[in-house]
Amino acid sequence: MKKSGYSRKGLFGTIIHYDENGKKIGESRPGFFGGMNNYDANGNKVGYSNEGFFGGVNHYDKNGKKIGHSSKGFFGGVNHYDKNGKKTGHSNKGFFGGVNHYDD
Repeated sequence: MKKSGYSRKGLFGTIIHYDENGKKIGESRPGFFGGMNNYDANGNKVGYSNEGFFGGVNHYDKNGKKIGHSSKGFFGGVNHYDKNGKKTGHSNKGFFGGVNHYDD
């Protein structure tokens, strides 16, 4: 289990994402109709995420193709899965705020 980065809240509901070395790799901004629009470090839209019908969050690329989903873990945190349902990692609240991300 290797730490792969972390995220922190920004202004106006934005979430800023960093790699394991603290370099900004992108951000997620609230969408007009809900969900989040996801951008790379250069501000290019790379996809979006929205709540799933049965809970969790579905993730899509910029063309609307589903690339995975996330759901609450049994002991807290959030588990992440690819489009085939294979677990790829998990996230937990950080000790000093934010969220830490780990690869499985």
